[in-house]
Amino acid sequence: MYLRVLTTLAFGAALLAGAAQAQDQKPNPLDAVPDKMPFSQAYGAPINLASSQQVLAAAEKEAKSRGWALNCAVLDSGANLVAFIRMDGAQLGSIAIAEHKARAAVKYRRETKAFENGIQGGFNYLSTLDDVIASRGGIPLVRNDKIVGSIGCSGGTGSQDEVVAKAGAGVINK
Repeated sequence: MYLRVLTTLAFGAALLAGAAQAQDQKPNPLDAVPDKMPFSQAYGAPINLASSQQVLAAAEKEAKSRGWALNCAVLDSGANLVAFIRMDGAQLGSIAIAEHKARAAVKYRRETKAFENGIQGGFNYLSTLDDVIASRGGIPLVRNDKIVGSIGCSGGTGSQDEVVAKAGAGVINK
């Protein structure tokens, strides 16, 4: 009998604690339903090799002016590699990361900095999405309001990668 009373009291206390916790929880920001679809920019015709090379030339110029050795990749609007550079001395591990940043930027139609901010802001679900990389340095390339490709840079800090990617993207994103 004594055990039954203790069990009932423990169960009741657990229910009360759970109810109190539920009242203290803040609303989940992911429950908000926006009026408009975010990141819904349309895809356009794929960037060509000549334009890709111009993007990479601008990125390389920026990196060299700062003494940074980076890897930079340009993908088309279908997330296919069009052009790539590995600057002398750039780390090998960043070859794949540069392409990954560009792939995430074009597939999800946003800068990879958005994923970095989201993960740091508590939106851990982002790490469950295919092909996401939560590190800045991936930027969509937009011509005539359509995504034609992306650039991804890697090999420095995230902020260095982003500076170089933005310099390259500036050739297309005007």
